[in-house]
Amino acid sequence: MDTNTLVAIVIQVITGIIGGQAVGAALKTAALGQLPKILGGAIGGVGGAAILGSLLGGGTVDPAAAAAAAGGLGSALNVQNIVGGAGGGAILTAIIGAVMGAMKK
Repeated sequence: MDTNTLVAIVIQVITGIIGGQAVGAALKTAALGQLPKILGGAIGGVGGAAILGSLLGGGTVDPAAAAAAAGGLGSALNVQNIVGGAGGGAILTAIIGAVMGAMKK
């Protein structure tokens, strides 16, 4: 596995967890524990970044130019990884919260 690919996945997971935690804090009525917020955020982060990457056309970023701009991190620090990860993590965590809230009733 390429280092840039691994770094991109780590960024997607981290931003997904941040998005999941933000939604979990905003949806106090769902009463989600930490584990569903972390897992939902991480899985949603990777999925959201993949979906956003396919919608934006994937490899439109020149890896050499991105590596120079990001200080050696390659194309990992781009919009699809950060925004897609946070958005995907937030959306999946909100869905999990809604399902768990409906199951409690």
